[in-house]
Amino acid sequence: MIRLLSILFFFFSIITWSQLDSSKKYSVNTIAFYNVENLFDTIDDPITNDDDRTPDGKDKWTDEIYALKSKNIAKVISEIGKDIVGTSPSIVGLCEIENKRVLVDLLKNEELINEDYSIAHFDSQDERGIDVALLFKKNRFRPTFTKAYPLYLKRENGEIDYTRDHLLVSGFLDNEMIHFIVNHWPSRSGGRMKSEQGRIEAGILNRKIIDSIMLVNPKAKIINMGDFNDNPTDISVKPTLLTNSNKFKTKKNQLYNPTEELFKKGYGTYKYRGKWDMIDQIMISNQLLGDSGLFFLKSGVFNKKYLINSDGKYEGYPFRSFAGGKFLGGYSDHFPIYIILAKEVK
Repeated sequence: MIRLLSILFFFFSIITWSQLDSSKKYSVNTIAFYNVENLFDTIDDPITNDDDRTPDGKDKWTDEIYALKSKNIAKVISEIGKDIVGTSPSIVGLCEIENKRVLVDLLKNEELINEDYSIAHFDSQDERGIDVALLFKKNRFRPTFTKAYPLYLKRENGEIDYTRDHLLVSGFLDNEMIHFIVNHWPSRSGGRMKSEQGRIEAGILNRKIIDSIMLVNPKAKIINMGDFNDNPTDISVKPTLLTNSNKFKTKKNQLYNPTEELFKKGYGTYKYRGKWDMIDQIMISNQLLGDSGLFFLKSGVFNKKYLINSDGKYEGYPFRSFAGGKFLGGYSDHFPIYIILAKEVK
């Protein structure tokens, strides 16, 4: 059932919701992305490098630890945007998940079991066996097309360096066509500059997917999300994807990147050597900046107190689940990020 929100709901937050007409009613959706920090099961996959995340592996990854990790991630997902919208996200992009089984187990947790989520996922050829995925509420989103776009990089010796696919899921959100792209670009392993070309190539592929959608429909509504392993102003993102941090100046072929605004204000989703990075981002096509159909309301970083390390050397960092060879009981080394979409209900 479509959730109806009158202007009375918004009185407590007049600045945030000032673009809404007080004489109208709206349905609202939270769209989230979360790097869940190696959500692996305990089973050894003979064709991937997952040996560490097994009971006999280096991480001593037992069924009990796996169950707690899964429950922790379920808790976070269930609460993203809930204080604003009143319910869990309609759409959740995920990365660093091992396979479909961990997603099925995730949705069995009590925090999510009644939320009626379904799964869009493909196994990638990533050597560690980690993939991207999309969770969606079946009563809000009806997929019509899914496709995985592989990214093939080359090592210095000419061999293929397999990494994560780009996932495209198209369908109807609140009866309106929209396209979701989920990314997890190559890491900064080996140094940011040395590894930068891999992310530029990922950006080129990402932009090709966006252009292919816009070629069919120049007015397509697109949400591009992921762990880009670069900041909003870096070469692989801003000039490669054609992003703009000013929604009033975003052109037809550009993407509006609200996370760049957050980054400039000092927010981040990942902390390295005491410095915040906004490597997790959600960006949207120009058509979501209008006032007809689905439209953008706000963005934010989900950084509740329980997700923050409260003491020790890494006080103030995201409270991760695993470090120093042991399970810490935390969540992830990334904060989730989200946007809110609204649509007038006539």
